Amino acid sequence: MRTPAWLTAQPVAHRGLHDRSRGVIENTPSSVAAAAQAGFAIEVDLQLSSDGEAMVHHDFALGRLTEGSGELAGFTAADLRQVAFRDTGDHMMTLGDLCTLVGGRVPLVLEIKSRFEGDRRLVRRMIEVLKAYSGPAAAMSFDPDQVLALRELAPSLPRGIVAQRSYDDAYWTELPADKRRGMLHLRHGLRTQPHFVAYWIEQLPAPAPWIARNIFGCPLLTWTVRTPAQRARAARHADQIIFEGFLP
Repeated sequence: MRTPAWLTAQPVAHRGLHDRSRGVIENTPSSVAAAAQAGFAIEVDLQLSSDGEAMVHHDFALGRLTEGSGELAGFTAADLRQVAFRDTGDHMMTLGDLCTLVGGRVPLVLEIKSRFEGDRRLVRRMIEVLKAYSGPAAAMSFDPDQVLALRELAPSLPRGIVAQRSYDDAYWTELPADKRRGMLHLRHGLRTQPHFVAYWIEQLPAPAPWIARNIFGCPLLTWTVRTPAQRARAARHADQIIFEGFLP
Protein backbone atom coordinates (compact mmCIF):
# COMPACT_ATOMS: atom_id res chain seq x y z
CA MET A 1 0.00 0.00 0.00
CA ARG A 2 1.06 3.59 -0.51
CA THR A 3 1.71 5.58 2.64
CA PRO A 4 -1.13 8.09 3.06
CA ALA A 5 -0.28 11.73 2.37
CA TRP A 6 -1.68 12.82 5.73
CA LEU A 7 1.25 11.17 7.52
CA THR A 8 3.64 13.93 6.44
CA ALA A 9 1.18 16.75 5.77
CA GLN A 10 1.80 18.57 9.04
CA PRO A 11 4.39 18.54 11.83
CA VAL A 12 3.89 15.89 14.51
CA ALA A 13 3.70 17.05 18.13
CA HIS A 14 5.89 14.74 20.23
CA ARG A 15 3.70 13.36 23.05
CA GLY A 16 1.24 16.13 22.29
CA LEU A 17 1.84 19.87 22.44
CA HIS A 18 3.26 19.97 25.96
CA ASP A 19 4.90 22.78 27.89
CA ARG A 20 5.72 22.01 31.50
CA SER A 21 6.17 25.70 32.31
CA ARG A 22 2.47 26.14 31.55
CA GLY A 23 1.43 23.01 33.41
CA VAL A 24 0.85 21.01 30.24
CA ILE A 25 2.55 17.61 30.55
CA GLU A 26 3.43 15.10 27.83
CA ASN A 27 0.97 12.34 26.90
CA THR A 28 -1.92 13.97 28.77
CA PRO A 29 -5.39 15.07 27.70
CA SER A 30 -4.20 18.70 27.91
CA SER A 31 -1.22 18.16 25.59
CA VAL A 32 -3.35 16.22 23.13
CA ALA A 33 -6.11 18.83 23.15
CA ALA A 34 -3.56 21.61 22.58
CA ALA A 35 -2.02 19.81 19.61
CA ALA A 36 -5.38 19.07 18.03
CA GLN A 37 -6.49 22.67 18.51
CA ALA A 38 -3.30 23.86 16.79
CA GLY A 39 -3.77 21.45 13.89
CA PHE A 40 -0.69 19.31 14.49
CA ALA A 41 -0.55 15.55 14.13
CA ILE A 42 -0.03 13.89 17.50
CA GLU A 43 2.51 11.26 18.54
CA VAL A 44 1.87 9.41 21.80
CA ASP A 45 3.25 6.31 23.50
CA LEU A 46 1.25 3.19 24.32
CA GLN A 47 1.80 0.76 27.19
CA LEU A 48 -0.16 -2.30 28.31
CA SER A 49 -2.05 -2.45 31.61
CA SER A 50 -2.26 -5.63 33.67
CA ASP A 51 -5.72 -6.36 32.26
CA GLY A 52 -4.73 -5.84 28.63
CA GLU A 53 -5.74 -2.24 27.96
CA ALA A 54 -3.72 0.17 25.82
CA MET A 55 -2.70 3.11 28.02
CA VAL A 56 -1.17 6.41 26.88
CA HIS A 57 2.12 6.75 28.75
CA HIS A 58 5.82 6.75 27.92
CA ASP A 59 7.63 5.35 30.94
CA PHE A 60 7.38 1.72 32.03
CA ALA A 61 7.02 2.92 35.62
CA LEU A 62 4.95 5.58 37.36
CA GLY A 63 6.56 8.46 39.21
CA ARG A 64 8.57 10.67 36.84
CA LEU A 65 5.56 12.84 35.98
CA THR A 66 2.73 11.16 37.85
CA GLU A 67 1.66 10.50 41.38
CA GLY A 68 2.39 7.00 42.66
CA SER A 69 5.07 4.48 41.86
CA GLY A 70 5.48 0.98 40.49
CA GLU A 71 5.50 -0.72 37.12
CA LEU A 72 2.63 0.44 34.91
CA ALA A 73 2.07 -3.15 33.78
CA GLY A 74 1.18 -4.09 37.35
CA PHE A 75 -1.95 -1.92 37.43
CA THR A 76 -5.37 -2.36 35.84
CA ALA A 77 -6.72 0.19 33.39
CA ALA A 78 -9.24 1.35 35.98
CA ASP A 79 -6.40 1.97 38.44
CA LEU A 80 -4.30 3.80 35.86
CA ARG A 81 -7.13 6.08 34.79
CA GLN A 82 -7.14 7.35 38.37
CA VAL A 83 -3.40 8.16 38.25
CA ALA A 84 -2.91 11.93 38.34
CA PHE A 85 -0.13 13.85 36.64
CA ARG A 86 1.54 16.01 39.26
CA ASP A 87 0.52 19.67 39.43
CA THR A 88 -2.18 19.23 36.77
CA GLY A 89 -5.81 18.24 36.55
CA ASP A 90 -4.95 15.45 34.11
CA HIS A 91 -5.18 11.71 34.57
CA MET A 92 -3.82 8.90 32.44
CA MET A 93 -5.79 8.02 29.30
CA THR A 94 -6.61 4.79 27.55
CA LEU A 95 -6.24 4.66 23.76
CA GLY A 96 -10.03 4.76 23.58
CA ASP A 97 -10.05 7.97 25.63
CA LEU A 98 -7.45 9.43 23.26
CA CYS A 99 -9.51 8.57 20.18
CA THR A 100 -12.62 10.12 21.71
CA LEU A 101 -10.73 13.30 22.60
CA VAL A 102 -9.16 13.74 19.15
CA GLY A 103 -12.21 12.64 17.20
CA GLY A 104 -10.39 12.39 13.89
CA ARG A 105 -9.44 16.07 13.78
CA VAL A 106 -5.72 15.35 13.23
CA PRO A 107 -3.63 12.23 12.58
CA LEU A 108 -2.47 10.01 15.42
CA VAL A 109 0.98 8.41 15.38
CA LEU A 110 1.02 5.69 18.04
CA GLU A 111 4.35 4.42 19.34
CA ILE A 112 4.14 0.89 20.70
CA LYS A 113 6.47 0.61 23.68
CA SER A 114 8.09 -2.80 23.97
CA ARG A 115 10.36 -4.82 26.22
CA PHE A 116 11.42 -6.87 23.18
CA GLU A 117 9.90 -10.08 24.54
CA GLY A 118 7.66 -10.94 21.60
CA ASP A 119 4.44 -10.01 23.43
CA ARG A 120 1.77 -9.01 20.89
CA ARG A 121 -1.04 -8.19 23.31
CA LEU A 122 -0.60 -4.42 23.03
CA VAL A 123 -0.66 -4.54 19.23
CA ARG A 124 -3.81 -6.68 19.32
CA ARG A 125 -5.58 -4.34 21.72
CA MET A 126 -4.54 -1.26 19.75
CA ILE A 127 -5.92 -2.80 16.56
CA GLU A 128 -9.16 -3.68 18.33
CA VAL A 129 -9.63 -0.10 19.54
CA LEU A 130 -8.76 1.42 16.16
CA LYS A 131 -11.38 -0.70 14.39
CA ALA A 132 -13.98 1.58 15.96
CA TYR A 133 -12.05 4.76 15.11
CA SER A 134 -12.56 6.51 11.78
CA GLY A 135 -9.79 9.09 12.09
CA PRO A 136 -6.34 8.83 10.51
CA ALA A 137 -3.92 6.74 12.58
CA ALA A 138 -0.54 5.07 12.14
CA ALA A 139 1.54 2.89 14.45
CA MET A 140 5.28 2.47 14.92
CA SER A 141 7.82 0.86 17.24
CA PHE A 142 11.53 0.48 17.84
CA ASP A 143 10.91 -3.26 18.09
CA PRO A 144 10.96 -4.98 14.67
CA ASP A 145 8.85 -7.84 16.08
CA GLN A 146 6.07 -5.37 16.91
CA VAL A 147 6.24 -3.93 13.39
CA LEU A 148 6.04 -7.49 12.04
CA ALA A 149 2.98 -8.04 14.22
CA LEU A 150 1.40 -4.94 12.67
CA ARG A 151 2.17 -6.27 9.20
CA GLU A 152 0.59 -9.63 9.97
CA LEU A 153 -2.40 -8.51 12.07
CA ALA A 154 -3.31 -5.15 10.48
CA PRO A 155 -1.68 -4.95 7.04
CA SER A 156 -3.72 -1.92 5.99
CA LEU A 157 -2.75 0.16 9.04
CA PRO A 158 0.20 2.44 8.20
CA ARG A 159 3.19 1.07 10.12
CA GLY A 160 6.63 2.45 10.78
CA ILE A 161 9.93 1.56 12.36
CA VAL A 162 11.53 3.92 14.87
CA ALA A 163 15.27 3.72 14.41
CA GLN A 164 18.73 5.16 14.88
CA ARG A 165 22.13 4.42 13.40
CA SER A 166 23.59 2.78 16.53
CA TYR A 167 22.27 1.28 19.75
CA ASP A 168 25.29 1.51 22.02
CA ASP A 169 24.14 4.38 24.25
CA ALA A 170 23.07 3.82 27.85
CA TYR A 171 19.35 3.55 27.03
CA TRP A 172 19.94 0.29 25.17
CA THR A 173 22.44 -1.43 27.45
CA GLU A 174 19.87 -3.84 28.92
CA LEU A 175 18.83 -5.09 25.49
CA PRO A 176 20.72 -8.25 24.42
CA ALA A 177 23.39 -7.72 21.80
CA ASP A 178 21.64 -9.93 19.25
CA LYS A 179 18.50 -7.79 19.51
CA ARG A 180 20.53 -4.64 18.99
CA ARG A 181 22.31 -6.12 15.98
CA GLY A 182 18.98 -7.06 14.46
CA MET A 183 17.86 -3.44 14.60
CA LEU A 184 20.92 -2.01 12.86
CA HIS A 185 20.69 -0.53 9.36
CA LEU A 186 16.99 -1.43 9.03
CA ARG A 187 18.18 -4.93 8.09
CA HIS A 188 14.78 -6.34 9.13
CA GLY A 189 13.07 -4.30 6.40
CA LEU A 190 12.22 -7.18 4.06
CA ARG A 191 10.56 -8.97 6.97
CA THR A 192 8.73 -6.05 8.53
CA GLN A 193 8.08 -4.00 5.36
CA PRO A 194 7.48 -0.68 7.12
CA HIS A 195 5.49 1.99 5.31
CA PHE A 196 7.58 4.76 6.89
CA VAL A 197 10.68 5.33 8.99
CA ALA A 198 11.04 7.58 12.06
CA TYR A 199 14.75 8.30 12.60
CA TRP A 200 16.75 10.11 15.27
CA ILE A 201 17.57 13.62 14.07
CA GLU A 202 21.05 13.54 15.62
CA GLN A 203 22.02 10.61 13.37
CA LEU A 204 20.81 12.00 10.05
CA PRO A 205 21.93 11.70 7.36
CA ALA A 206 22.52 7.94 7.37
CA PRO A 207 22.60 5.32 4.60
CA ALA A 208 19.71 3.13 5.78
CA PRO A 209 17.00 5.82 5.97
CA TRP A 210 18.31 7.37 2.74
CA ILE A 211 17.83 4.04 0.95
CA ALA A 212 14.41 3.53 2.54
CA ARG A 213 13.30 6.99 1.48
CA ASN A 214 14.87 7.33 -1.95
CA ILE A 215 14.89 3.74 -3.24
CA PHE A 216 11.87 2.17 -1.54
CA GLY A 217 9.73 5.31 -1.24
CA CYS A 218 9.24 5.20 2.54
CA PRO A 219 8.49 8.66 3.96
CA LEU A 220 11.03 9.72 6.58
CA LEU A 221 9.95 11.34 9.84
CA THR A 222 12.62 12.52 12.25
CA TRP A 223 12.58 12.88 16.04
CA THR A 224 12.85 14.74 18.32
CA VAL A 225 13.36 18.15 16.71
CA ARG A 226 13.87 20.87 19.33
CA THR A 227 16.29 23.47 17.91
CA PRO A 228 16.63 25.62 14.77
CA ALA A 229 19.72 23.63 13.76
CA GLN A 230 17.83 20.34 14.05
CA ARG A 231 14.93 21.79 12.08
CA ALA A 232 17.31 22.84 9.30
CA ARG A 233 18.84 19.36 9.24
CA ALA A 234 15.38 17.81 9.09
CA ALA A 235 14.47 20.02 6.14
CA ARG A 236 17.47 18.66 4.24
CA HIS A 237 17.05 14.98 5.02
CA ALA A 238 13.45 14.15 6.05
CA ASP A 239 9.86 14.59 4.98
CA GLN A 240 8.41 15.76 8.30
CA ILE A 241 9.40 16.49 11.89
CA ILE A 242 8.33 15.08 15.24
CA PHE A 243 8.90 18.13 17.42
CA GLU A 244 8.65 19.59 20.91
CA GLY A 245 9.55 22.79 22.69
CA PHE A 246 8.54 25.25 19.96
CA LEU A 247 5.78 25.93 17.44
CA PRO A 248 6.76 25.10 13.84
